[in-house]
Amino acid sequence: MMRLMFPALYVAVFVFVFVAINAISSAKSLHTERWYQEQHCQGITEYRLPDRTRVDCLLEEYAVEYDFGRKWAEAIGQSLHYARMTHRKAGIVLIMESPKDAKYYRRVMDNIRFYDLPITVWKLQQGGME
Repeated sequence: MMRLMFPALYVAVFVFVFVAINAISSAKSLHTERWYQEQHCQGITEYRLPDRTRVDCLLEEYAVEYDFGRKWAEAIGQSLHYARMTHRKAGIVLIMESPKDAKYYRRVMDNIRFYDLPITVWKLQQGGME
């Protein structure tokens, strides 16, 4: 009986730590992604596509993905998909809530240049859109 209790205890502790870490990491953002969309998108927000994905901000010329800096790689793929599905140019608004997020901007730009990807990137920082 005692042997079975220890593995269950380890699993319970692991689950608790995992949930706590996820809660702390998502609490780091000043605002939600949707809040930034609503504050800055000059087009249609959450535009639904036939494949049931949603463009964060659909403009006349661009299909724009809003994402936090730490999700830079995900933003590249999503912006290209939305551009293809809407026949618009790909755009990313990279949300940078801290000066430490500059590394993510460098990463996204390095990859766009290296692979010559047709994506326009705007930085969204404390002072506004750049």
